[in-house]
Amino acid sequence: MKKILTTIMLMATLSASAQISSDAEKLLNAQYAISSFYVDKPDDSKLTEAAIKAMLETLDPHSAYTDARETRELEEPLEGEFSGIGIQFNMKQDTLYVIQTIAGGPSEKVGIRAGDRIVTVNDTVIAGKKMRNTAIMKKLRGKKGTKVTVQVKRHGTPELITFRITRDKIPLYSVDAAYMIEEGTAYVSINNFGAKTHHEMMDALESLSRQGMKRLVLDLSSNGGGYLNAAIDLCNEFLDEGRLIVYTEGRAQPRNDAVATGGGRWRDLPLVVIVNQYSASAAEIFAGAMQDWDRAVIIGRRTFGKGLVQRPFRFQDGSMMRLTVARYYTPSGRCIQKEYAPGDKKRYEHDIVDREKSGEYFHADSIHRVDSLRLSTLLTRRDIYGGGGIIPDVFVPLDTTHYTTYYRDLVAKGIVNQWSISHVDAHRKEILKRYPTLEEFDRGFTLTAADINSFVHMGEQDSVPYDAAKFATSEPMLRAMLKGLIARDVYTDRGAYARVINHINPDVRQALEVVNDRRRQERILGYR
Repeated sequence: MKKILTTIMLMATLSASAQISSDAEKLLNAQYAISSFYVDKPDDSKLTEAAIKAMLETLDPHSAYTDARETRELEEPLEGEFSGIGIQFNMKQDTLYVIQTIAGGPSEKVGIRAGDRIVTVNDTVIAGKKMRNTAIMKKLRGKKGTKVTVQVKRHGTPELITFRITRDKIPLYSVDAAYMIEEGTAYVSINNFGAKTHHEMMDALESLSRQGMKRLVLDLSSNGGGYLNAAIDLCNEFLDEGRLIVYTEGRAQPRNDAVATGGGRWRDLPLVVIVNQYSASAAEIFAGAMQDWDRAVIIGRRTFGKGLVQRPFRFQDGSMMRLTVARYYTPSGRCIQKEYAPGDKKRYEHDIVDREKSGEYFHADSIHRVDSLRLSTLLTRRDIYGGGGIIPDVFVPLDTTHYTTYYRDLVAKGIVNQWSISHVDAHRKEILKRYPTLEEFDRGFTLTAADINSFVHMGEQDSVPYDAAKFATSEPMLRAMLKGLIARDVYTDRGAYARVINHINPDVRQALEVVNDRRRQERILGYR
């Protein structure tokens, strides 16, 4: 009743001051009528949330409402940390299997080890319950300083071991991998643009510079974006002073320019940027600025095409509305937002599938270009296009040569992941003894015929019958994936999986060819 009276008072105040439109008054009156006269007692909070969601659904595809829990889950990866016990885990036969403990984190401090199986959490049995990862994380995460008791089954120890863990802040990294992929050439992968991305990236480049970095491949494939300012800060490191990075403008938002300050250390570092159809938002801002200024070669496939800026409106209960308030434009004036029909989010999301059907992922000449949206880069006057994503300078077709239904079923049923966990569980000490470092493992480790037979047998036990012809087609990819997962689970390097899988990644191989050939870069960028 108090909420209803507050609403009535608000309506009266706004109406009296002529600051409320008839449509807004209609909405408030509808809420009042439902709250007061509906046959059953309605949930006012749910009514409000439903009204907000319904309004936003009539707008663009990126304006959205999230409740308090959803908001926390949305922001955690971008903020760069959360509170928990500090483990990387996977599920093995319905049991939580610890892959790694975070160095210096709460679990490592009390003695939990890689390979341990967590059976109970605060007296609740989680083993054998087929719980979702999200449900398990909810039990393990909590406020910093709170405690959680877990019981662990350890290989070679018959009884359960009890640990009492004090939750603490756990870092989340946006730089997935950073290593010297070839002599003089560094590879860095960024999975999103968060609050700590710039700091992580600068640390990575400083380290790589000490290792002899002369050229850089920056992988933004499947980077869904994040904070606009994080992309601006990174662009600033690669552009000369005074160069426009991006500008934003909307009906109620005057134009706002972001300009390079000239303080970036890496303005002359030869650069190739990898993108794909899942690179979006802040990733597109970075790629667009580099392309517009003829600063880097962009390779891969056309990006997602998100050129809308959302402003967060936070509510007292922790929920949030992210409302599109402006469009962003690359330095040449491109708006790369792809077409959408207000209220038709399903069709918008289906665009990725439509591109595949049109052949765009396999043939460069299938990419849709609109002549009326043709612009030029700012230094060498190369043709570029607005209207839907960043079109790469060097097209790399999607590699499906290793894809078969046999491969699909092994991945979909989790056989690839389960077998790698089992293999590490049985051979961790042996692998580390023979290959003390990730570099040695990458150079020397090979799956044996017995390993492959064991893997195939695990698939057969889970209704994936062996198909010799399809296995032969998929074998290079399956071997690389298994080796990469083993590396990820055995070594603490964040880039372990990428280091292994990049050997057969066509986007990375093409990027290396370009970044190592200065003359080719100059031709692509129009300097010759």
